Amino acid sequence: MSGLYVLLTIVRRVDAGEYEEFYRKHGISVTYSTNCNGTAHEKTLALWGIEKNEKSMLISFVAEGSLKTILRELTLQMKIDLPDRGIAVAIPLSGIGGAKALEYFKMGQTDDEDQNDQQTKEKNMQTAQELIMAIYEKGYTDLVMDAAREAGAAGGTTIKAKGTGAGAEKFFGLSLAEEKEIVLIVSSNEKKKDIMKAIMHKAGMDSKAHALVFSLPVIDTAGFRFSDTVEKE
Repeated sequence: MSGLYVLLTIVRRVDAGEYEEFYRKHGISVTYSTNCNGTAHEKTLALWGIEKNEKSMLISFVAEGSLKTILRELTLQMKIDLPDRGIAVAIPLSGIGGAKALEYFKMGQTDDEDQNDQQTKEKNMQTAQELIMAIYEKGYTDLVMDAAREAGAAGGTTIKAKGTGAGAEKFFGLSLAEEKEIVLIVSSNEKKKDIMKAIMHKAGMDSKAHALVFSLPVIDTAGFRFSDTVEKE
């Protein structure tokens, strides 16, 4: 589709700055950071020799041409495979809200994959549900969610984050380093495009919200009750 991956890196909060610097040095300018906590039981942590501590999740955007190098260097340079150093998960994007958002997320990264390969991958990764993520300026959740609900979204979950990228303080008039909010919306595949288009139209990069929208394939779910299922019942 876009030759772009979301790279989720979960590390000890005290190590977050070290990982942010790692990504900057490797040309990954667009990285968001948010605090989180691990959920493993204390007995499990003790078995692994891991102390219970606060975590940070880094959300980075990596072009396919750079992904293998980044993952290799996370192991060789950052020693991420050692106990309690962290984990990193790469997830392919299944959709993105317009060419401007794609250019913003890539921020100069190159992609060697041809269009036919990208279209084949997009077709193969289609799933029944999708996770839509919108990153926008702090304080505009109502604007984003009102647009999403009008297009059929049942609801969403918001988290706060802060941009950590260097050298990209201004891009399309957006400030990366300011505080942001992220909304996560689980949608049926059929409604995904309508929801993304609605957010782009009413709360997109040309609005005060400056929302950047993309989607990820959801392989399996638990605990979600989708609006189309409710309608059938």
